[in-house]
Amino acid sequence: MIVPVILSGGSGTRLWPLSRKNYPKQFLSLVNETTLFQDTIMRLPYDASSPIVVCNEEHRFIVAEQLRQIKSNNKAIILEPIGKNTAPAIAIAALQLLNNKEDPLLLVLSADHLIKNIKKFHESIKTASKIAEQGKLVTLGISPNKPETGYGYIETNNSEVCDFYSISSFTEKPNLETAKKYLDSGKYYWNSGIFIFKASSYLKELEKYEPEIFDICKKSCIKSPKDLDFIRLDNNEFKKCPSKSIDYAVMEKTHIGVVVPFDTNWSDIGSWESLWDSRLKDSNNNVSSGDVILNKVTNSYIHSSNRLIAANDLSDLVIIDTQDALLVSSKRGSQEIKYIVEKLKINNRIESDNHRKIYRPWGYFDSIEFGEGFQVKRIFVNPGAKLSLQKHLHRAEHWVVVKGSALVTSGEKSFKLEENQSTYIPRGEIHRLENNGNETLEIIEIQTGEYLGEDDIIRLKDDYERN
Repeated sequence: MIVPVILSGGSGTRLWPLSRKNYPKQFLSLVNETTLFQDTIMRLPYDASSPIVVCNEEHRFIVAEQLRQIKSNNKAIILEPIGKNTAPAIAIAALQLLNNKEDPLLLVLSADHLIKNIKKFHESIKTASKIAEQGKLVTLGISPNKPETGYGYIETNNSEVCDFYSISSFTEKPNLETAKKYLDSGKYYWNSGIFIFKASSYLKELEKYEPEIFDICKKSCIKSPKDLDFIRLDNNEFKKCPSKSIDYAVMEKTHIGVVVPFDTNWSDIGSWESLWDSRLKDSNNNVSSGDVILNKVTNSYIHSSNRLIAANDLSDLVIIDTQDALLVSSKRGSQEIKYIVEKLKINNRIESDNHRKIYRPWGYFDSIEFGEGFQVKRIFVNPGAKLSLQKHLHRAEHWVVVKGSALVTSGEKSFKLEENQSTYIPRGEIHRLENNGNETLEIIEIQTGEYLGEDDIIRLKDDYERN
């Protein structure tokens, strides 16, 4: 049996401002109507079991909702209190299965890759599975078609054509001259980050080469409580774990690692240039989405989220406009956008982590205006959902129902509000907002006070077991 393990902990900083820490690229619809995460689930082999998803705690409700949207079951959703790279994440999934007396083949996949030829993908998995059953650690190597500097490379001993090759070395993103030499040699493959091996085989090699990671992951799993549909790790233990990729921790050291060539159109969507490369283009070689008007523009990527972008006499640019940030970059330099995000973090700018629209397990809110002592939000509550029973120490709130029907708890009172009706929640008042109807509830919330941060919430009861 094959158990897919979907690694969904990335932050996708090079696709800022669309991708941000709390809503990264794997959860965005970048190439079609479904998200990269959903596409990863939907192209799994038909005979594979339900997947295990490993994700950050702050993404847990996004994962659950996106699985629900495509009607996908899951074997488990494992929550990492802090990202520790791929070696520990895979170990946690393997240990969970062995604890359940299972030792299947693990098909390890990143949640944010683009694979267009699904038939070839399944054929490569079938080939790799036969080799993995013999105790090998198998990775799929992408046959390179250009000297790409944004990918890691795997050197092999492919002196003759066969189904798989032993691994000679791994190389992180090379410069252009080195990448050209790799391409000319015919012995190098792009490192896809796709792995297939038995759970026990991986853990045995991890224990041999990284015993500290193995021991901490094992201790983290022993006290892993169930929280709704999620499995939580022992936070105190897992935070001690070294942060290492499976490449550095195991694959570069093991003597049982092999590469199965995977000759297809693959991308990790690691930059705006790679996304441009993967999308259909107009007659001027542009990719555009949203409200965009172009004149004498070529070889560019232009995205508008909410307003008109008019561009004239430009070439080889990336222009991304969101509700709270505008990015303009050369296409060739789009790999370096992560340094913009680093500067945002240094300056404590919320745009590094959050969009203006913030998703919650009950729905989402959009901060549409703010100033000295006030903030205005549009709040959307899903049918049957409710916010926590809470109070605020620093702010008061005024709610106006725009659409739907709201059940409001305010102090000792509980009452309904219909469209065009409103209520006032004083500072310090215990309150709750619920949607018992069949349509999405939309309200306008006007906050006033000396401090309006999201951490001014004291939750007394919460259906989603948040602190």
